[in-house]
Amino acid sequence: MSSNGTVTFWIGQLKAGDEQAAQKLWEGYFGRLVNLAKAKLRGAQRRVADEEDVALSAFDSLCRGAERQRFPKLDDRNDLWQLLVMITARKAIDLRQHENRQRRGGGLAPVGLGHDEANLLEQIVGCEPTPDFALQVIEESQLLLAGLDDAELRKIALWKMEGYSNEEIAERLGVAPRTVERRLRLIRSLLWSQVD
Repeated sequence: MSSNGTVTFWIGQLKAGDEQAAQKLWEGYFGRLVNLAKAKLRGAQRRVADEEDVALSAFDSLCRGAERQRFPKLDDRNDLWQLLVMITARKAIDLRQHENRQRRGGGLAPVGLGHDEANLLEQIVGCEPTPDFALQVIEESQLLLAGLDDAELRKIALWKMEGYSNEEIAERLGVAPRTVERRLRLIRSLLWSQVD
């Protein structure tokens, strides 16, 4: 894949205000954002389009913030996804709080979080993914790993997902850490060519 077709390239272009970059990133991430928003809004009374509204708002915030250089650590696809997850979760929280205020008759949001709001916040941004979201991640991971033809590359990818350091993986394979780093770059390239 050429360097001008990578997510990193499109992020750089997005920061420069390129609308084509925003379109490319939109095509690659919008569906995932809608699914994430749907998971974060689960259990809330909402209209059918709310998860799409949250995803649209999150993506718009990303584009505007990137163009204004508000995200200095936005450099690659990992940074992008982490930022999109955070923005989407916050937008979902805002939507739920707004709807709760509307049901209570409007008014200003409380300065501090009460017991109900704290529980709601924990529910939305909790450390654990929802079962549906976890299942989706597992299914997507299995599909991507199936695309790796080499058994050793699959092992390295799995160990990395399990949290092993490059040094630990190198020790398990009996190779230098630099070899693991090269193989991880190859794995990323192969996986992202499947996604693109």
